[in-house]
Amino acid sequence: MSDHRDEAPPELSLAGSVVDKAIEYMTDQNVPPIAIASAFLGGAVSLLARTMPDDAIVRVLENAILSVKSGELRG
Repeated sequence: MSDHRDEAPPELSLAGSVVDKAIEYMTDQNVPPIAIASAFLGGAVSLLARTMPDDAIVRVLENAILSVKSGELRG
């Protein structure tokens, strides 16, 4: 029997799929990776700003920084 606790919620899978397709499309259009990443990061922070208080956004960004510093993103 499979353990469903490790499965992503359907809305997260959908959102991830859409982002993956958008990245693939822009890459195929020769959009530089830094432009793609900057656009997604700006959009994500803007969305968070509409839905979360500033201190919560700072915690999200701090967690992202810790993931980069720890090498978690490259592992």
